[in-house]
Amino acid sequence: MWIPPLLILPFLIYNAVAFDLVGDKGLSWAQPVASFNMPSGAVWTLSVADLLVIFALALLLFEGLRARRAIGNQFIATTSAAVVFALYLGEFMFFPAASTSLFFTCMAMSFVDMVGRAVSSGREPGMDAEY
Repeated sequence: MWIPPLLILPFLIYNAVAFDLVGDKGLSWAQPVASFNMPSGAVWTLSVADLLVIFALALLLFEGLRARRAIGNQFIATTSAAVVFALYLGEFMFFPAASTSLFFTCMAMSFVDMVGRAVSSGREPGMDAEY
């Protein structure tokens, strides 16, 4: 069964928030979600953007595990990862709302996923590197 690349989820979440499709129209990526007093005396603030990056990193981990297991048709998986990266790149280049560091970071994760899939699709299942 084919499952689309999970990194499409941060793309959809970003678009829903950036283009005011969900939630409060004044939602900002820098809006604090939680604050923590650190032992050093500093206050660490977790923002909405931080949560999206953490979520995307977790999805990237799962994508790496999926690519490693080589479940299903690798050509379709690699091609779909390339399509997701192309969506990120196109939106980053042509839409001002997507020209942010947060979106670029998610796009970079999508690129890593695409390259990882391309590299892992070239190996035979069960053939691990010997050291």
